[in-house]
Amino acid sequence: MSFIESSTENHITTITLNRPEKLNAFAGTMREDLLHALRTATGRVVVITGAGRAFCAGGDVEYMSELQKRGDVESFRRLLDAGREVILQIATMAQPVIAWVNGVAAGAGCNLALACDYRIASSEAKLGQAFVKIGLVPDWGGTWLLPRLVGRSRALEMMMTGRMISADEALQIGMIDRIASDAMELARTFAAAPPMSIGGIKRALRDSERNDLAAQLDLETQLQIECFQSEESAQRIAGFLRK
Repeated sequence: MSFIESSTENHITTITLNRPEKLNAFAGTMREDLLHALRTATGRVVVITGAGRAFCAGGDVEYMSELQKRGDVESFRRLLDAGREVILQIATMAQPVIAWVNGVAAGAGCNLALACDYRIASSEAKLGQAFVKIGLVPDWGGTWLLPRLVGRSRALEMMMTGRMISADEALQIGMIDRIASDAMELARTFAAAPPMSIGGIKRALRDSERNDLAAQLDLETQLQIECFQSEESAQRIAGFLRK
């Protein structure tokens, strides 16, 4: 049974973590199924959310306890590797990915949200780095993602205390981008934009984290020429001039 649901409508692919009785904690093949859903998403924009009252409570602690008792490090490593692939897929796919944090986002669930290109949370959402509470360190890219959003000191405090923070505080410190009742309004706006432009923007912003200014200017030129030669750009320029 898959606990990941995916559907596409009006150029928007919605991926739902669907294990509400366990707050959508990752279990079984959920990580691999999420990766497959991301790789096969056909929408111009992707929204990730959770069923019920949670976004995702992270890993299934009961299962991790079983692996620990058996000394099964390799199975645990496979969980980590699967999470790694999900984060890299979100970073490198052309479509913008929006996290609709509809409730609790803890541990790996919090870092899944942080990996998305844009984060919208409900007013009831709570986010936190709960790893320290079970004697682990953050994974799913949390140690890379969180300090870039909130600064090293805040990231350190959150990770070392494991405290959950409200949506209001998360917005104040830059951990989320907006508090709203849903993510569809923004998703529709993204979906209406030219896919080549959107993909180019995402790539340029991603690569700017490692490029110097000269390399970034070269990349902008490359992406601009690719868009300039596209039929989509020609149509939109013609439409602009008609107005």
